[in-house]
Amino acid sequence: MAFALSNMQVTSPAFANHQAIPAKYTGEAEDVSPALAWQGAPEGTKGYAVICHDPDAPLVKEGSYGFVHWVLYNLPGELEELTEKTAIGTVGVNDKGDSGYCGPMPPEGHGLHLYYFWVLALDHQTSLPEGLTLTELLKEVEPHLLGMNRLVGTYQRG
Repeated sequence: MAFALSNMQVTSPAFANHQAIPAKYTGEAEDVSPALAWQGAPEGTKGYAVICHDPDAPLVKEGSYGFVHWVLYNLPGELEELTEKTAIGTVGVNDKGDSGYCGPMPPEGHGLHLYYFWVLALDHQTSLPEGLTLTELLKEVEPHLLGMNRLVGTYQRG
């Protein structure tokens, strides 16, 4: 299956779909990852990966656009939620060059940005090494993708 939306639902107790992400989860405050939950994963799901991407960021790097805020993988198939500031899974590299979560912080005066929190359902439990970029992760998981969906949050610097 190619990268196409599935019926899986992704939610967060921190913000509703297409609503503002509280400052706590941004680079302007505590910069911790929000809690996420999902349901309705495709049959046969044995693992997950989570990505947060801002397509509105004015950045083009290695042929991709936007800013990658979070790459998390090697998540077990029985998992249905991540707690705030989760320690579960293996962290990849964000576009800031760090491992783990990097909260929203668009350039001042750049307006409202959309942040896509993607959950990818996979047909096997991965055991990939720490430190993968988004491009590297997608190359590894694309052949194993059963379905995916996202929660979209918004943020604008004051």
